[in-house]
Amino acid sequence: MRRGFLGILVGLGLGLLLALAPLPVLAQADVVSEVRIEGNQRIEPETIRSYLLVQEGDTFSKDRIDRSLKALFATGLFADVNISRQGRALLVKVMENPIINRIAFEGNKRVKDDVLTPEVQLKPRTVYTRTKVQNDVKRILEIYRRHGRFAATVEPKIIQLEQNRIDLVFEINEGKRTGVRRINFVGNKEYSDSKLRDELQTKEERWWRFFSSDDSYDPDRVTYDRELLRRFYMKRGYADFRVVSVVAELTPSRDDFFVTFTIEEGDRYRLGKVDLDVALPALKAEVLQGSVQTKSGEWYSANKIEDSVQKITDQAGTMGYAFVEVRPRIERDREKKLINITYDVQEGPRVFVERIEITGNVRTLDKVIRREFRLVEGDAFNVAKMRRSRSRIQDLGFFEKVEVNNLPSDEQPDRTVVKVDVQEKSTGELSFGIGWSTFSGAMFEVGIRERNLLGRGQDIKATAQVGQRQVQFDFSFTEPYFMDREVAAGVDLFHQTRNMQRISSYDETTIGGGLRTGYRLSDNLTQSLRYGLKQLEIDNVKDTASPFVKSQAGKSVTSAVGQAVLYDRRDSRLAPTDGYYLRMGNDLAGLGGTERYLRTDLSGGYYYPLTDQSVFKVRGTGGYIFGIGKDLRIADRYFVGGDTVRGFANAGISPRDKSTRDALGGNWFAATTVEILFPIGLPNEYGINGKVFTDAGTIGPGDDSDSSKINDSRLIRSSVGFGVDWKSPMGPMSLDFGFPITRESFDKKEVFRFNFGTRF
Repeated sequence: MRRGFLGILVGLGLGLLLALAPLPVLAQADVVSEVRIEGNQRIEPETIRSYLLVQEGDTFSKDRIDRSLKALFATGLFADVNISRQGRALLVKVMENPIINRIAFEGNKRVKDDVLTPEVQLKPRTVYTRTKVQNDVKRILEIYRRHGRFAATVEPKIIQLEQNRIDLVFEINEGKRTGVRRINFVGNKEYSDSKLRDELQTKEERWWRFFSSDDSYDPDRVTYDRELLRRFYMKRGYADFRVVSVVAELTPSRDDFFVTFTIEEGDRYRLGKVDLDVALPALKAEVLQGSVQTKSGEWYSANKIEDSVQKITDQAGTMGYAFVEVRPRIERDREKKLINITYDVQEGPRVFVERIEITGNVRTLDKVIRREFRLVEGDAFNVAKMRRSRSRIQDLGFFEKVEVNNLPSDEQPDRTVVKVDVQEKSTGELSFGIGWSTFSGAMFEVGIRERNLLGRGQDIKATAQVGQRQVQFDFSFTEPYFMDREVAAGVDLFHQTRNMQRISSYDETTIGGGLRTGYRLSDNLTQSLRYGLKQLEIDNVKDTASPFVKSQAGKSVTSAVGQAVLYDRRDSRLAPTDGYYLRMGNDLAGLGGTERYLRTDLSGGYYYPLTDQSVFKVRGTGGYIFGIGKDLRIADRYFVGGDTVRGFANAGISPRDKSTRDALGGNWFAATTVEILFPIGLPNEYGINGKVFTDAGTIGPGDDSDSSKINDSRLIRSSVGFGVDWKSPMGPMSLDFGFPITRESFDKKEVFRFNFGTRF
């Protein structure tokens, strides 16, 4: 038994030893003894090892190997990665992504390389990945969609180079421009489809719109069209108007879109009660009543409400109430279709400007922007002044975009930070021009101008104009803030040769220059001062010319000082539709030189909108000049006709020599114009308007008036006519037909008058 028991123990011991003996060997066999890297060309092995979660001495782990594989792929450095086990070694095989040598675009004619290059994510000397290429293809397609080309396709091509480098080429098929074939409206009852289409910036595709891109589909433009429709209806009393949806359907050929606006017009409201509720002490509602633009009984207009809020705020600000908040309270009476408005004027929070931050101005100096602000650090914050400041900065013409916002201060609750973000645009101009006018004939012009010289806001310009009957060279320089004050100062130089043979049988050459300055007396009142020195030479006088003209031959020098005062309440100086202006100017010659005279000129105009697109205009001008101790030269006198009184030629209304019919000019004149500008039924984007007018004018005699030798009459000449103004892509054109009603027999008529000019 004992031997048997001992045998069992010995057997068990031997079996246990045999079982335990392979464990170290097996454990040692499951440990990574070596990590081998293969396939790498540029990337160091140690860099690859740094991404591995399994290193030498670690056990083989499927989970950690899998995570190592994902980590290597996530670097974007490799096109393929394979991790395998070979005995006790871990083998990592990689295929590196190539390096981009060059990126090129082929087939792009409408969108240039300088537009596409900043948009693509991949750059030369970066690692190529398929994901980045796909993203870049999407970006390029998006650019073409913004340019109205939804049929565009982009295919990336790879050109293999040595050392695992590639050239990446985006082959682009731009396709046809995706136009808007039709714009439809659903739900409109008060206004026709054609009327609503005129209000949109997006237009239907037509052959004559080759100068415009408005007939190509642009989602951003369509979004803006929603706002334009809202403004259109809200301005006309439809306070409940809304755009339900806008659907753009692409044709199967991907050539055109059908755009459908679904709208709800709602009811049209009139204004009921219009009240002012002023909660500020010592500020009476009667004082602010004149600032309210809305009147009881008229159609509701969101535009007039906004104008009223701004004018009330401005009026209160001028009276010393810087912290004013105006809130219009609107109550609808849907049964009577009335809207009652109460302008709630309360004291706003007392907030001061902590600082003004300006960003985006790479070239323009900060001070050029700051000096246009009506607010400075430490001032009481005023929304109206901030809005006016933004308008002044925008009017500089130096920036594509101007955004002015205010944010609360991080340090003090009663402080605000005004942030200005601008996007600069090119201010240099190189212009070439061609044109023709009834007076000057064919013209060619070349000019160079920089409106923001060295980022200081200075304006410098040089132009040369050569025409059939006129040659002129001009140079000017303007400093808008002379000595850092709100005073403009400038210098002008000029040389002009004019052929006056058809008018007065002579040629004239003028050379000279001047100094000028201008300053603002108030928001609407400005004054300018000037000094000019010029030499005038009259030559090439015909043998058959009037004796009065022959006596003018030779040179003269004029040294004159002058001033002008302008009161301007127009909504625009370039294309006014509402408001008025008054101007008076004086010039005194005799501070040296050979000529001595005093001249006074008056002009004014009134503009009234008859409809949204029709404008009634009344303009008047007049002047009086007299010599001081000597007679006036013909070149300094007044001549009437041409653009002043249409239906008559340039200088067509003037005292004339009875025998030669040469125009001699007068010492005073007066002229007036009554005109109505209106659309003629063509689409607005044509920029063509019709006009009807009546002009009248008269002129007084000159110093050499002699009834026996000179035809002279103070009869008021008048004319009626019609014409067309066209803001063409090649420049403004004006065509007038004028028919004299009252005239003298010695006046010169001109039924047809045409002016055309362009810059490109």
